[in-house]
Amino acid sequence: MSANDITLFKAYIDTLDDVYKDASVTAVLDGANDLARMGANAGEMEIPKYDMDGLANYNRGDANGYAAGGVSLTFETKKCNYDRGRVFSIYDMDNVESNGIAFGKLSSEFIRTKVAPEVDAVRFATYAGKAGGHAAAALTDGKSWVDAITTASIALDDAEVPTNDRILFIQSTGLKAVNNMQTIDSRAIFNDFATVVKAPKKRFYTAIDLLDGRTKSETVDETAGGFKMATTGKELNFLIVSKSAAIQYMKNIVNKVINPTENQEDDKWKFFYHPYGINEVYDNKVNGIYYHSVA
Repeated sequence: MSANDITLFKAYIDTLDDVYKDASVTAVLDGANDLARMGANAGEMEIPKYDMDGLANYNRGDANGYAAGGVSLTFETKKCNYDRGRVFSIYDMDNVESNGIAFGKLSSEFIRTKVAPEVDAVRFATYAGKAGGHAAAALTDGKSWVDAITTASIALDDAEVPTNDRILFIQSTGLKAVNNMQTIDSRAIFNDFATVVKAPKKRFYTAIDLLDGRTKSETVDETAGGFKMATTGKELNFLIVSKSAAIQYMKNIVNKVINPTENQEDDKWKFFYHPYGINEVYDNKVNGIYYHSVA
């Protein structure tokens, strides 16, 4: 493949991160990816970590009343706990530019309909599994939703989680139930959150299973890939995540493109897509996460 071909396809590849950010409802929790970097070993990333001293006594009798304090930026090595991939193909067209457009549409649709839902589902299940607080009940009307969210909000208040750091992910049913209530005071519960995000029901579970995309037998067929709710999982009503509690970094990589001339299998372009990243919770901040599930 010529240098011009590579440059053309790279122009489409570079737009995939924007497609992911638009399609993923959990992208709001992404860390500073520009500071994250590859680790020394495969499947590792180095995540920025800040450390600083607390306040000290101010000495008015000293020429310099301030005690010196230290602040440092270090990188903590984390193992990627999300590592998936697919190869997909398109038939050769008349010219490279047409192939580039086809690839751009195909890859964008793939990220919107397959990658983003799975990434969100993985994160929701991961954070629910680490939550410091949780409850389960059938929420049947606006008042029951408000009461449940109020209880959760009080738990985060007690854990000293700032309201401007809280993200509320909530089912569409609950969001509408609260917004349809007649009293403004009831809807004011949303003021306890920096952002309120409507979470699609089909990716909103306490636990999921990732399908391997390969296994096929008389009783099991996972060739379509994707995910499903685990047998131990439950549907989430809402999930509150303190942004500072989440370790979330995502990389979308098309690390190989093979043109039809080099393809020994058929007359198609082949694109190898490899998303990987980290979805984790700081051990000392689990109280910044709270979920409410169906009974």
